[in-house]
Amino acid sequence: MKFIVVEGPIGVGKTTLTRKLARNFGYELLLEGAAENPFLERFYGDQKQWALQTQLFFLLQRADQLNDLRQNDLFQPVRVSDFLIHKDRLFAGLTLDDDEFRLYDKVYQHVITNIPRPDLVIYLQASVETLQQRITRRAIPCEQDITDDYLSRLSEAYVDFFLRYDESPLLMVNTEHLNLAESTRDYENLVEYILSIRSGRHYFNPVAS
Repeated sequence: MKFIVVEGPIGVGKTTLTRKLARNFGYELLLEGAAENPFLERFYGDQKQWALQTQLFFLLQRADQLNDLRQNDLFQPVRVSDFLIHKDRLFAGLTLDDDEFRLYDKVYQHVITNIPRPDLVIYLQASVETLQQRITRRAIPCEQDITDDYLSRLSEAYVDFFLRYDESPLLMVNTEHLNLAESTRDYENLVEYILSIRSGRHYFNPVAS
């Protein structure tokens, strides 16, 4: 595998897992750079007003990152990323009105041409209650007003997206009873499963101990 993507809704732990994989295996790290989006904080305060600017910034930012990856592919190490650019359209569908979405989609269809395909996508899931707990714990100011309703709609959109996703091998991980940030055992068990995957669709669903 040369390109691994970790995905999931806000607060699920995708960046934590991405960083740990990069550090432990010497992978090159590719992060979505949410802090660089000048519209994101305003979006969380007023989604209707700032959704289009926020989504277009993320789309173009991520397309630039992935195009750089494709152009410098030869002899490069394994890359691990905390975003799948195809899910950007998912967010846009939740936040944009019809006219805005048509404009966004024209840009989207143009910029995803020749984007490199992941060798593995790891999709992390958790309940809305657990997501809110993790969001509160990490205490990023602009995220603290995210509502249960928004997280619920976002989680449902992720489920629908990945039920249909067949572009790459896929591992769906229920993180409800995983502590990937602090539990070495949880992390190592997941990594062992990841390393066994070669193709197809897989599920990792540990129960509470």
